[in-house]
Amino acid sequence: MASTQTVSTPEADDTSLTGFFQDMNPRERRTFWACFLGWALDAMDFMIYPLVIGTIIAMWQVERGTAGLAVTVTLVVSALGGWLAGYLSDRIGRVRTLQITILWFSLFTLLCAFAQNFEQLMVLRAFLGLGFGGEWAAGAVLIGETIRAKYRGRAVGTVQSGWAVGWGAAVLLQAVCYSYIPPEQAWRWMFALGALPALLLFFLRRYVEEPEISSAVRKADEKKQDRPSILEIFSPDVLRITLFTSLLCTGAQGGYYAITTWLPTFLRTERGLTVVGSTGYLALLIVGSFIGYVWGAYLADRIGRRKLFMVFAVLASLLVVAYTQLPISNQWMLFLGFPLGICASAYFSGIGAFLTELFPTRLRGSGQGFAYNFGRGIGALFPALVGYLSAAMPLSKAIAIFAVIAYGLLLIGALLLPETRGKELHVHD
Repeated sequence: MASTQTVSTPEADDTSLTGFFQDMNPRERRTFWACFLGWALDAMDFMIYPLVIGTIIAMWQVERGTAGLAVTVTLVVSALGGWLAGYLSDRIGRVRTLQITILWFSLFTLLCAFAQNFEQLMVLRAFLGLGFGGEWAAGAVLIGETIRAKYRGRAVGTVQSGWAVGWGAAVLLQAVCYSYIPPEQAWRWMFALGALPALLLFFLRRYVEEPEISSAVRKADEKKQDRPSILEIFSPDVLRITLFTSLLCTGAQGGYYAITTWLPTFLRTERGLTVVGSTGYLALLIVGSFIGYVWGAYLADRIGRRKLFMVFAVLASLLVVAYTQLPISNQWMLFLGFPLGICASAYFSGIGAFLTELFPTRLRGSGQGFAYNFGRGIGALFPALVGYLSAAMPLSKAIAIFAVIAYGLLLIGALLLPETRGKELHVHD
């Protein structure tokens, strides 16, 4: 088969942050909004547990390390779910896999509301993790292949900002539920309500089209009876990319989860804030996070993927140390949360486009799904380790230690991989 490319456009004339919105065609626009909303709902469902972890600890007398382990289990299982969903998207298509994962995590979010003890909740969160990891894997490949090269960094990165929207929705849901419902029941309502919008999105996504490039590759493989193997990403030609992208993603997610999992608890236990009182601190952090995602999306196309990772790995390390270690007042901590949110999120905006451009089309779902979710699985150890280490030192110090280690891995991964900004995607990459 002759080489077919999905995009052949010149470099974008409009390099502004929002210029790509006006120039997207209907197919790109539908895919963009579907993936944005999907990622937002995925984030909302995941972030409910970190927000109610204090209630769970008090209600069922769970130790911090064990409570953090529930986050770790969810993330470890999500790593498997992401790899399997990525492989499945190479076999049956990006859109169909996306629909399956949305239905899956919606169902298990709902079931979490009915858990009768911590063990049941942890098992249900583990099953939720399969869909949680799978949704990103299928959605990131879908939008990466649909959006033209000149807009890919901004579009895929802006979709990543949906995480901040979902996180904000979870915090708002917490503020409402805990204001009007006793804590012993409020957390159940949060899980129950968290399932509803994802179910709605499952039907909306039926109208998103499969990318032409992935359809062409699957048809060619079927004709040759040469379907990709789930282990093909470890072949000599691809192994280096698989290993170094996995390292990069481990650092990116380890730092993020070490901070966001325990920050609500840190604000309440070491800073003396109530659940409702901490909402303003989290809100400013989330606003900063949203701006970070959008700014990172712009910089991914402007300065390149690698520079984006390196700059914000350093800045995030400095800010998390300042936030957790400096003897500052609660008022200063409130304001410092804004730049911390920016720097702890901006680098994520380059990851989806970067992975799409590094892996060949035939293995893009498997490779991208494995690398991102391997990073998620190893990064998942950080919340549990922070929890266990906090038994021997202040929680704030434990958070800082593991966050700095993670951002060091992100920096090393960026240094070992090539720049891909502006790369066109081909059937025979």
